[in-house]
Amino acid sequence: MPQSSLSVPPSLRGRMVVITRPAGTGSTLARQVRSRGGVPLLLPGLALRAAADEAGAAIALRAALGDDVLVFTSPAAVRFAARLVPLHTRAVVCAVGQGTARALRRHGVAEPLAPRERQDSEGVLALSALAQLRSQRVSLIGAAGGRGLLRTELAARGAVLREIHVYRRTTPRWLRRQLAAVQALPAQARVLLSSAEALDNLRGGLPPSVFAALTGAVAVVSSERLAEAARAAGFERIVQADSAVSADLLAAAAR
Repeated sequence: MPQSSLSVPPSLRGRMVVITRPAGTGSTLARQVRSRGGVPLLLPGLALRAAADEAGAAIALRAALGDDVLVFTSPAAVRFAARLVPLHTRAVVCAVGQGTARALRRHGVAEPLAPRERQDSEGVLALSALAQLRSQRVSLIGAAGGRGLLRTELAARGAVLREIHVYRRTTPRWLRRQLAAVQALPAQARVLLSSAEALDNLRGGLPPSVFAALTGAVAVVSSERLAEAARAAGFERIVQADSAVSADLLAAAAR
């Protein structure tokens, strides 16, 4: 039985857990760490900002709502899109993960399609609604950058594809107290990693001595791809979670 399905969550027993989710989005996960007896440390690897040209993004999004299929890449994509225009559409709406689907329902999209097991790009690409896209108008709604897998695969399946960038990801600013806390991390601390871009920002933006202290902890990664990235960044001890879902990450952090 997967650890995330246990009725009693595994205890973190006072273990420090570093949360690298985007700035302003880690509070729920921090509460879950505390509820399991852990000590959360928020160290965002990304900051999320509105699109540089919000008026242009709103025009593009309004046109996209008339397409055949919409694919929202994250809860942030939904949140920033809804700030631009109401998400009223007759399109088939797909979400990368259940968190994105919940965000869509909160903003009036009644029946978004989302994978339940593999909640990532590969998971959403396995949805039957995206299997045959020849001549279908498909809009990919999110931010610039990322892996590019959705973009490449949707186009390969014959979609008439356009990308709508409703927000942008940037390197966050860290407070001195956050940097000091990282330098004091115990060896058994866990660092939750579910984004290669966030890891890159931490590696490139933190002072070298601080990042070295971070890599002295145990990386908890959401995929084999992230495991390879963490290893290349200098982490020597790595635990792979079943997915990027919070319960799976925390179950792995408790090992």
